[in-house]
Amino acid sequence: MYLTTFLRFVFLTFQLSEVHGPVLTVYLGPQRVVVLVGYEAVKEALVDQGDDFTGRGPLPFLMRVTKGYGLAISNGERWRQLRRFTLMTLRDFGMGRKKMDEWIQEEGNNLVARIKSNNGVPFDPIYYLSCSVSNVVCCLVFGERFSYDDKDFLLLLQAINNTLSFLSSVRGQLYNVFPRLMEWLPGQQHTAFARVEKLREFIMMKIKEHQDTLDPASPRDYIDCFLNRLSQEKHNPTTEFHYDNLVSTVLNLFLAGTETTSSTIRYALSVLIKYPKIQEAMQQEIDGVVGQTRSPTMEDRKSMPFTDAVLHEIQRFMDIVPMSIPHYALKDIIFRGFTIPKKTLIIPLLHSVLKEEKMWDTPWSFNPQHFLDEDGKFKNNPASIPFSAGKRSCVGESLARMELFLFLVSLLKAFTFSCTGGPDSIELKPEYSSFANLPRRYDIIATPRWE
Repeated sequence: MYLTTFLRFVFLTFQLSEVHGPVLTVYLGPQRVVVLVGYEAVKEALVDQGDDFTGRGPLPFLMRVTKGYGLAISNGERWRQLRRFTLMTLRDFGMGRKKMDEWIQEEGNNLVARIKSNNGVPFDPIYYLSCSVSNVVCCLVFGERFSYDDKDFLLLLQAINNTLSFLSSVRGQLYNVFPRLMEWLPGQQHTAFARVEKLREFIMMKIKEHQDTLDPASPRDYIDCFLNRLSQEKHNPTTEFHYDNLVSTVLNLFLAGTETTSSTIRYALSVLIKYPKIQEAMQQEIDGVVGQTRSPTMEDRKSMPFTDAVLHEIQRFMDIVPMSIPHYALKDIIFRGFTIPKKTLIIPLLHSVLKEEKMWDTPWSFNPQHFLDEDGKFKNNPASIPFSAGKRSCVGESLARMELFLFLVSLLKAFTFSCTGGPDSIELKPEYSSFANLPRRYDIIATPRWE
């Protein structure tokens, strides 16, 4: 069976799972693939048998752009060392002068000011949001932010956006199925790789600047911390703290941390324009908890169950990475009585979990009540795993959740969002649907709520 589009893949997988159960073998070109369908199968694999499923598949596109280094597609000791270090740095490192939430608050204020400068004229929010989210990553990784008008910065953001769009295109899917053939054929894949190379050059330039100005006693950001570790372990023959892993891990953080979060916020604005009563209810809750005069904090989330529920439902309904990043059998795996042979690609179909009928009352409708109890208090659902689950879940999950809450609350505190065509003109089905579900682009109107 040769599958080249996500919609066909999902349709056939669901059909087959109804007959043959939630563990299926299909073929993507010559590659054997085991697909796990539904919450129970995905949880059992990624959580209950997590050690067996920590392998990451050698996705050809990512192998090409990272040269096999970095956190995203590594395995074994390389993955363990880089993941432990990155989680510790994201969690504990205060980003120099400020805590992480303070950087996001400041960037949220910059975003609000830039949108206000439009004076109610319709605008496409894609680059404003990309700038804001990417600047959070820049503060973490480089210790600095960039102006929204910096032409070089905007070109880098465009490269990131185009890279994810390419991965979600038919040609991007074909590259991952038939990489050797696609290397010989002309097409967009060569343009995509050239764009990524520009990103690598930018990252290498920033690393060189850090090397020249490094004060080991006072690390400013992720790169400084990595360089310190690199120096400490330079005589360790088994260390994974070396230059190639630094470049590719920073590239991983940029690609994963910019476009997915900014696309989710952009999709959230489309949802709130589509459902103005939900937008109004969120604003009422924000006004009651945050008020007009101060910036939101993460502590506010505990007092804002409806807003929290809407944000969780946005991520569930958007289903941004429906097939997850493939896992890989590093050895023969026994799972539910089946043997998954070594070198088998494994796809935990997150789409099937986020839209599973037995886990959600109305899986195909946008419904914040999925995350509220009878008393209107927030309740989580174990099938809410947009960042995947287990030991290979997204390393930036806590940062992304922080950004989604603080940015959206800041925006709704300042503006009411609409569009010229009205709510009925908004289509929530994605523009692309394969590796990532990317939202459609709209010109929106931001009307200030306070003078």
